[in-house]
Amino acid sequence: MGASMGTSKIEERYDRNFNTLSLEEQKTLGTSKVVVIGLGGLGGSVCEMLARVGIGHLTLIDGDVFEASNLNRQLLSEERLIGFPKAQAAKNRVNAINSEVKVRYFIEYLDESNLYERIKDADVVMDCLDSIDTRFKLQKSAQQASIPIVSGAIAGVAGQVTTIFPDDKGYELIYGKKGRKQPKGVETRTGNIAYCAFFVAALQSSECLKVLLDRGDILRNKLLIAELWTNTFDIMDLV
Repeated sequence: MGASMGTSKIEERYDRNFNTLSLEEQKTLGTSKVVVIGLGGLGGSVCEMLARVGIGHLTLIDGDVFEASNLNRQLLSEERLIGFPKAQAAKNRVNAINSEVKVRYFIEYLDESNLYERIKDADVVMDCLDSIDTRFKLQKSAQQASIPIVSGAIAGVAGQVTTIFPDDKGYELIYGKKGRKQPKGVETRTGNIAYCAFFVAALQSSECLKVLLDRGDILRNKLLIAELWTNTFDIMDLV
């Protein structure tokens, strides 16, 4: 939703967002800038939800292309898109849903050389990564840019979500100081199931809106952990 969208058009498109959101809050979302890093099981679903809810500016980043093993869980993947860049597919999907969203996309992996440049203008960064090492690098750049991170991770039918502000210890409280040496998480052993990815992406999207609108209970210095076989949901204090 760009700034040019008139009030009547906003009210028509987002009729079912009201009265959960006010008109002013909807307009705030329309001017908000969110970066989504990683466009797989989590990131693809996050893009879908943020586009539909009315985030006005999205930057979508992933260096990977689709492969057959993505079809079990990644919302953006289709058989015809095997070998197609995930970032470009995400851009196409967002604009098919909501042509008012201003989209930038980058077919690249992120490291110290480009992280700060890609996120510096964002209001929120969505961590949908599968690399613990890259998460620590992201947090360093987000601290430099004074930008909060909403982080999600999944493994099998378990998932976790937290929100990290620039002054927080963040990933160190989850993975420990040595966590940055781990290239991948436990999902490399457990696999990932579609409905868990969608569930955690929904929680991340909710956190994103709460940060942007300064509403509700934000998972700052807290880790929400869900295990769907047992319907176990816990919120752990990290400090």
